[in-house]
Amino acid sequence: MNKAFNRGGLIQKMHNTSEWDVIVIGGGATGLGIALDSITRGYKTLLLERADFAKGTSSRSTKLVHGGVRYLAQGNINLVKEALYERGLMLNNASHLVSRQSFIIPTYKWWDHFIYTVGLKIYDVLSGKLSLGKSFSIRKTETIERLQTLRTIKLKGGVVYYDGLFDDSRLAINMAQTCIEKGAVVLNHFRVIALLKDTDASITGVRAVDEETGKTYKFEANAVINATGVFTDDILKMDDPTAQNKIRPSQGIHLVFDKSFLPGKDAIMVPKTDDGRVLFLVPWHNRVVLGTTDTLLDSHSLEPKAREEEIDFIIKTANRYLTKSVTKGDVLSVFAGLRPLAAPKDKSEKTKEISRSHKIIISKSGLVTITGGKWTTYRKMAEDTINKVIELGKLPKALCNTKGLHIHGANGTLDKSDHLYIYGSDYKEIHKLIKKHPDLGERLHPRLEFLKAEVLWAVRFEMARTIEDVLARRVRVLFLDAKAAIEIAPEVARILANELNKDGQWEKQQISDFIKVARNYIIQTPSHMEDRLNLPN
Repeated sequence: MNKAFNRGGLIQKMHNTSEWDVIVIGGGATGLGIALDSITRGYKTLLLERADFAKGTSSRSTKLVHGGVRYLAQGNINLVKEALYERGLMLNNASHLVSRQSFIIPTYKWWDHFIYTVGLKIYDVLSGKLSLGKSFSIRKTETIERLQTLRTIKLKGGVVYYDGLFDDSRLAINMAQTCIEKGAVVLNHFRVIALLKDTDASITGVRAVDEETGKTYKFEANAVINATGVFTDDILKMDDPTAQNKIRPSQGIHLVFDKSFLPGKDAIMVPKTDDGRVLFLVPWHNRVVLGTTDTLLDSHSLEPKAREEEIDFIIKTANRYLTKSVTKGDVLSVFAGLRPLAAPKDKSEKTKEISRSHKIIISKSGLVTITGGKWTTYRKMAEDTINKVIELGKLPKALCNTKGLHIHGANGTLDKSDHLYIYGSDYKEIHKLIKKHPDLGERLHPRLEFLKAEVLWAVRFEMARTIEDVLARRVRVLFLDAKAAIEIAPEVARILANELNKDGQWEKQQISDFIKVARNYIIQTPSHMEDRLNLPN
């Protein structure tokens, strides 16, 4: 296993580099994509992430790799075509994490049945050679057979189509590993606190602080790229305090339920809810994810919270379509994410009128900022960004090499019978670890499939530094069963402390910090929970 994933080794390599070609601020899908594009073109690349990789929006998606059926309905053909092409590349390049998923649109009016059948044929055509399968119409009887919990009153039938399903933050971690394997330095928990400029007020680098040690560093670079998502304006104001806001965050929440609410293999897509939104019910890690909402906000944070009205909206809508009643008590986890939408010039409150396509902004100082987009198009966004930097004369010309680049772990197979499939080619290494230390084969929690070995693997080879890093973004327990995540926090802290050589006080602080975050993922947490679990406040 590659020892280059060690934080100490990465910091040493950072010390040994006097000047970088590219510094990327932000370790979400966009930033990691840019770092990967940059390093594979041969540029010396440094990426700095203030928290953890995919801590923000990039771990909180609907778990879809898709062209965007809704954008097709809006007539945005070019955006859909680009996304469908990138969807195909993602399936090829991250075969252990991206899979083909069937979706059924249940129809309750004959006209809707006709419209969706025709519309999805256009979707098929736009996907071209990278199609995941042709859409087709099914009768009422087959729709009921495939969707056992679906309401059948006035049901006419269904339309089946195919899109991609993936694990977002796992892909982000594997992208970070790929960057390192190719020669880049990518560091989490490393916050940029200032931009360096020369006498002409042109960007020459950044000043950043290692959040673990408190030590401050200066890094010189030919190009600095702002890929911070909903925090884009913070960096733009760091560059120019008078800069206008470019981003308007839109919150989307998801509720996670037991598999019994959608027992089959198919996902459900509700194309139009009461307020014109789309609702998905998606099978994911043997649970069901329901979402999403689209609520414009005036502020942003690293840990957004689901609003009561958003939770109620999803539950109310789900109950209109499911025979098995959905209640707040059934929710295993609730998570909220912020989309970095381009701020509307007319201050419109309608999120559907705000462009989902990406945009590259060049500041007077030479700071390059990438905004908008979505997970599916991360590779194309990265290619466009580095091409723009070359066009500006900041880098020597080199061609993009990511179209056929396999991400760390890609192994060409996706056997979901063992939950460890998400590790791809690392699967065998984890089993070797368990064979050497049989206690690591024990489950973390009787209600969960996840093993102690995965915690050790996360800290040793996947750059996890905290309980949250492990349970939110590497072993997805916080997103799948938030109460169970709190219950196993002490055991995870023990494994982390042992591996990172930390003391008992560090463990206690870690548990306390994690519980504060985990509370946001539980609906109506009992006030006595901490006492019952014998955990610190």
